Amino acid sequence: MRTAVYAFEGISMFHLAAPQMVFGETARVEPTASWTTVLWSATGGDVGVGEGHRISGLAGPEAAADADMIVVPSWPEDLPPLDEPLRRILTDGHERGAIIVGLCLGAIPVADAGLLSGRSAVTHWAAMDALRKRHNDIPLDSLVLYVDHGDVLTSAGTASAIDACLHLVRERLGADVANDVARRLVVAPHRDGGQAQYTRQPVPETASGNPISELMGWAVQHLDEPLTVARLASRASMSTRGFVRNFKLVTGTTPAQWVLQQRLDRARVLLETTDLGMDGIAQRCGFGSSVTMRQNFAAAFATSPTSYRRQFRVSA
Repeated sequence: MRTAVYAFEGISMFHLAAPQMVFGETARVEPTASWTTVLWSATGGDVGVGEGHRISGLAGPEAAADADMIVVPSWPEDLPPLDEPLRRILTDGHERGAIIVGLCLGAIPVADAGLLSGRSAVTHWAAMDALRKRHNDIPLDSLVLYVDHGDVLTSAGTASAIDACLHLVRERLGADVANDVARRLVVAPHRDGGQAQYTRQPVPETASGNPISELMGWAVQHLDEPLTVARLASRASMSTRGFVRNFKLVTGTTPAQWVLQQRLDRARVLLETTDLGMDGIAQRCGFGSSVTMRQNFAAAFATSPTSYRRQFRVSA
C-alpha cells in the first residue's frame, strides 16, 4: 500500500504526524503488507509547520501519481478554495482507483474536488457549517468519527484521524493487525462517535424526507426490537413489495441483509467497548439469543464473539 500524505505551509505537526504514526507502525507490525508512506507538497523540498519548525526532504506531486492512497490530513483554517493542481491530483487519483482520504479539515478540499457530491461526510465540528454552506449537496453527520465509502473517506476533528487510519488498516489487513498497531500506540482500536459507528454508509443520505434514508436512521436506533420487512415497510409508509424493491434499488441489498449487518456492526462495537456478557449483547443487538448471535458472527467474521473480544479489545 503506497500512501502519499499531503503537506502544506502552516499545517500542524499533529495532523501531519497522525497518518504517518499509524501507517508507519503498520509497516513495522506487518512488513509483508509493504505499506509505505511518503510526505509530499505542491513543490517538494520543505514546508513550515504551524508550530514554527520547518520540515525538509518532502517529495513533489509525483509521489501522489502512483499512490494507492492519497491523504489530505488537514486544511488551512481559513478554508481557502481548492487550487487546480491539487484538484487534478485528487480527481485523477480517484479515477485510477486510489483511495482518497480527507482527515479533519482535509474533508474540505476532498469536497471541493467533487468527490463527495450526494454522499455523506464528516469534518471537524467547527467547520461543519462552512462545509454545509459550501456544498449543500453533501449530507453531514456530526455524530460519527469517520465515514468510509470505500473509495473516499472523511473523518471528524483532530484525534479522529487516528481512528480513521486504524479503520483503514483494519479494513485492509484485518482486526489482528489493527489491534496490534493500536496496542503499540497505546490507543483504543475503535471508539464510538455520538452513536454507534457505522463506517460504510450503505446509502447516501441525499435529502431529508427520503423515506428509505429516514427509515435506516430509525432502524439503527431500534436494533434491539423485531425489525421485520413488514414493520420496516409500514414505518416507511410503503407496501411491502414496493419497499423491498426500493430498498434494494438504493442500497444494493435486501432489508434483511442490511439489518443483519447493522446488528453485527453493533455487536462488534459492544464487544470492543463494553463488559456486557454475550446474552446482554445479543439482546441489545436484536439477535434473540447468544446462540443466534454466535452463529451469525462466525459466519460473517470467521471467528467467535469471544475470540473477537479477546483479540480486539484494549484493556485498561
